[in-house]
Amino acid sequence: METANNRIEINKINSDMISLEKQISDVAEGLKDVVTKSELADMMNSFVSDDDEKWLMFNAKFSSADEVYESIYKQAKSSIYVVDNYIGLRTLVHLKNSPAGVAIILFSDNVGNNKLHNIEFTDFCKEYPTVNLSMKKTGGIFHDRFIVLDYGTADERVFLCGASSKDAGARITSIVEDYGISKYAPVIATLLKNPTLILPQ
Repeated sequence: METANNRIEINKINSDMISLEKQISDVAEGLKDVVTKSELADMMNSFVSDDDEKWLMFNAKFSSADEVYESIYKQAKSSIYVVDNYIGLRTLVHLKNSPAGVAIILFSDNVGNNKLHNIEFTDFCKEYPTVNLSMKKTGGIFHDRFIVLDYGTADERVFLCGASSKDAGARITSIVEDYGISKYAPVIATLLKNPTLILPQ
C-alpha cells in the first residue's frame, strides 16, 4: 500500500514538474520582447550623453531613432503622410530613402524654434530629386504626431509618435502602431483639403 501511494505521489510530482517547465518556457518566450536591465541602462545613458546616436522605444525594444523612422517609411507602397507641427531638416532626412514612386505629404504648421526653412527644403529636393515630397498645413488643431502609410488602401498602417521626428531620441519617447485605423479616415480626408504650407525664407 505504501509503495503504491509513493508511486502516486511521484507521478503527481512529475506531472507538476512538467506543468512548471511549460510555464517557465512560456515566460521565457514572452521575455524575448522585454527590454533587459542592461539595455534600459544603455538607453537611459543615451539621453544624457553627447553621443550623436539617439534612441527611442519601438515595438517594446529600444532602437536607433533614425533607423526606426527610416524602417517605417521603407514599408510604404503608395503614400506616406506625416502629421507633425514641429519639422526640421532631420524630418526630411528620415524620408530620403523612401521607396521610389511613393507620394509623401508632410502636414505641419512648422512652429517652434529651429523651423524648417525654404532653403533647406530646396537643397534637400536638389540632393534627392526622386523623393516625391509636398507639404500642407495642419490648421492649428493637432497636438499629436503620427505617420500614415498607404492611406485608403488595404495596406494602410498608422504609427503614433511621442515626439517630433526632428527631435526623436532627444528625450525618452516611443512609437507605437495603432491597429484601429478607421478613426483616422475623416482626419486625413480633412487634412488633404488644407492649403499648401509656405516655408519661411
